[in-house]
Amino acid sequence: MAPLDSVRRRPGHRLRRAAVLLVAVLAGLGALPGAAVAAPGAQLNAADMTLLNGVRLAGLWEMPAGQMAAEKGQSAKVREIGAEISRQHGVLDQLVVDAANKLGTTLPTDPTAEQKGWLGEMQEARGAQFDQIFVTRLRVAHGKIFPVIGAVRASTRDPIVRKLAEEANKFVGDHMTMLESTGLVRWQQLPPAALPPAQSDSLLAAARAGAPVGPSTGVSTTVVWLVFLAALGTAGLATYRVLRRG
Repeated sequence: MAPLDSVRRRPGHRLRRAAVLLVAVLAGLGALPGAAVAAPGAQLNAADMTLLNGVRLAGLWEMPAGQMAAEKGQSAKVREIGAEISRQHGVLDQLVVDAANKLGTTLPTDPTAEQKGWLGEMQEARGAQFDQIFVTRLRVAHGKIFPVIGAVRASTRDPIVRKLAEEANKFVGDHMTMLESTGLVRWQQLPPAALPPAQSDSLLAAARAGAPVGPSTGVSTTVVWLVFLAALGTAGLATYRVLRRG
């Protein structure tokens, strides 16, 4: 019977195997950059989450606030604006929920204790007092989220968050204009603008745009080199054994 040469480890076969191992090692050397690693996936930071949570919380309390205004506002203007703000926050709320689902993150499901207090305050108010409280509370709240939107839009690295910031900016700007059209905004009582410290590159220190929310998913260059050197040693040992058997 003829020998099964196809499955024998002939000397020529060993040499070819050794050559393949050496080529793989050299290819790894050529592909490994000096100090760079593969870019990790998109990572949300504190500023991104500030925007997502802020937009969500705004909808959770401003939708019922707008509904109250539509039903019990004294002036027709307040009733009209309340209904429209509530409707638009429904649209914006769906946008932020969709964004969070794409990003794999969670959002608040209830207003904050402070926001619940504002809703309770509106429930107790009547007539002109209600109109004033509604306009004042919503105008102050919109003024607080507005600079956060701008800061996140300017610095976020995530395209989904960037798109949400652009959409939220339009809604919030329109809402402030509507509230101001009532003539009930008390400008002297609005909180002063929270400007960043002098010589600071941060547009909004509270947003902490560069601070990651969770542990970093990046891989250090040291770890990459250690893994590569271990693979190099394993490949070299395998090559030596192949050549030795040959």
